[in-house]
Amino acid sequence: MQQPIGVIDSGVGGLTVARELMRQLPKEKFIYLGDTRRCPYGPRPKEQVKRYTWQMVHYLLEENIKMLIVACNTATAYTLQELQQTLAIPVIGVIEPGARAAIKSSQNKQIGVIGTEGTISSEAYPKTLKAIDHSISVDGLACPSFVPMIESGILSGEEAEKIVSTTLKPLKKGNKMDTLILGCTHYPLIKHLVQAEMGVDIQVISSGEETAREASLILAYHGLLQQGNSIPVHEFYTTGDMEKFRNVANSWFDAPIQVLELVELDPIQSSAN
Repeated sequence: MQQPIGVIDSGVGGLTVARELMRQLPKEKFIYLGDTRRCPYGPRPKEQVKRYTWQMVHYLLEENIKMLIVACNTATAYTLQELQQTLAIPVIGVIEPGARAAIKSSQNKQIGVIGTEGTISSEAYPKTLKAIDHSISVDGLACPSFVPMIESGILSGEEAEKIVSTTLKPLKKGNKMDTLILGCTHYPLIKHLVQAEMGVDIQVISSGEETAREASLILAYHGLLQQGNSIPVHEFYTTGDMEKFRNVANSWFDAPIQVLELVELDPIQSSAN
């Protein structure tokens, strides 16, 4: 199938998922749309997140995508079921793959989750984890300062270390977890800081690898895998600062991105209304 795969996110965070998708599915073309102008989604009301998500979806449907990957935990928590029920193409979120990866990793069934206010308040991770294994104990922490820091390009250094240390302090008090889920696709960009703060005994899990594995299986099941040996040229779109987006993308990928364009989403109406 020559059609591309669409990836949406509230900003640059979904690039962490996109990189893993490109690694596991090297023949596939990906079109990535990050709503950086309206990022973060975490503090926003549920209906607003749903409306913004549908605007991104409509934009990518115009590109004739064969699969949609919602690489944003907040958008996944609020819209995944609706998208799966409405769209005629396969739709994958990042919460269930992340939960499965954490369960594989944990030895004592004590799992922590850090994410945006929206993701944590939705309790999407505890519900998903306990649906798989009801005996799992889950401790969540909202980290509202992380996404704005990452979107600003602050990924290392003294300022970033201080923000991470201060934010994670409540999670460290008396906690017996052995696994911590990065419940926001922005967070792998600062995984080294989170790991350093939590310590080597904690397995820090991101959902990118498991999400890509699931995408591969679903594409194969539906007969949608790309055939041939042509090298795809991926396309990236952002609603905000192009240079900030390019800088983060180029630091995260093995080679500079070739196609990056600015888009406007506001005029597009939501199917969720």
